Amino acid sequence: MGNQTELRHFRYFLAVAEELHFRKAADKLYISQPGLSRQIKQMEEHLGVLLFERNNKTVSLTPAGLYLKKELRLVLKNIDDITAQAKMLTEGKEGIINLGYVGAAMQNVIPNLMLSLRKMHPKLRFNLAETNNAAQVNALLSQQIDLGFVRLNQVPKELRIEPVWRETFSLVLPEDHPINEKNFKDLSQLAAEPFIFFDKSYSSIYHARVMSIFEAAGFSPNISHNTVHANTIFRLVENKFGISIVPTSLQLGYQLKIKFIELKKIPQRAVLFMAWNPKSRNPALGKLLDVFEGIGFDFERLGKEV
Repeated sequence: MGNQTELRHFRYFLAVAEELHFRKAADKLYISQPGLSRQIKQMEEHLGVLLFERNNKTVSLTPAGLYLKKELRLVLKNIDDITAQAKMLTEGKEGIINLGYVGAAMQNVIPNLMLSLRKMHPKLRFNLAETNNAAQVNALLSQQIDLGFVRLNQVPKELRIEPVWRETFSLVLPEDHPINEKNFKDLSQLAAEPFIFFDKSYSSIYHARVMSIFEAAGFSPNISHNTVHANTIFRLVENKFGISIVPTSLQLGYQLKIKFIELKKIPQRAVLFMAWNPKSRNPALGKLLDVFEGIGFDFERLGKEV
């Protein structure tokens, strides 16, 4: 690397690499387009590599540019995180955790986590973002988030996961459905009903576990709708487009014309996993993991002990 290449060159390069458009990147950086073009050309000359293929209509990355984009994204994020951490330490804070989660985690796990850690690390802060399983995996790989809560039991080898919460499943029925807790015996009573499920893309392991419930009941469900949002499932059930089976904790926080019947007698359980990237250099994540390792990643126990 030439010693004339400065940090600003890398930030300029990354802006163009993400936009693949010099004017849009210049607007994003609040500099002129000709000035940005000169900076990129200067960077290419210093490094001795061609980073972009340009013509009158398009801009694309060369193989060297693709490699640099991938690596610089992590390097610049680490620099930003380090400076942010130094600032927080100066302000007397312990750090910040960027946390992703699927909806069910907010019903018990995350509130339990935050209340408990507030007692142990009162100056630790959290940024929370509800997002799907696949998006969390990508964000963990790129270190955009530090911790994720997912319905997956397999992740890329670069990541680590631990089961942290197991719960029963529950039937979801319209409020006036003739089946209720008193007359419900088993799923075979509902074999003719249309079912609404979380889409298989939500989590293949979760989907397989739900399907095993029906296999044990001796029939294949008639699937009328698929979605990735619990609220959509509940709205469809409320309007009598079908019935569903969901993790029991999802019934919390909704005031709709639906009812739940907990399936206590079946062996299947919905499992929530905590995922993280062991290459993360966020010291705040290390503090959090130390606490969980001491209790075997058992969130229910964490809530009881603290």
